[in-house]
Amino acid sequence: MGDEHHVEWTVDEDIVWGTNAGPASSAGPKLSQDGDRIVFQGRLSLTEDGAAFLDLGGTSILFDLAEPSLPEGAGGAWIEVRVGRGHVSVWPYRL
Repeated sequence: MGDEHHVEWTVDEDIVWGTNAGPASSAGPKLSQDGDRIVFQGRLSLTEDGAAFLDLGGTSILFDLAEPSLPEGAGGAWIEVRVGRGHVSVWPYRL
């Protein structure tokens, strides 16, 4: 408690626009829990090979993208992704 911890996030759930992902209600990174879902809010960056990175204030989390396709302009937008707790792992590491 009270210390800064460095972790790597692993999320084993694809972004499915309109199902578990959508536009954020406000700008800015956020991490919270809503029932049995972990809520990630960050700025979306897309890769040419069909993956996506969600930037949560300097921490990037890799996601795969599923159908339906993301809407035009989603890259660079603030979005919210909700995933089941069982699909999220956190791995500590030392710098």
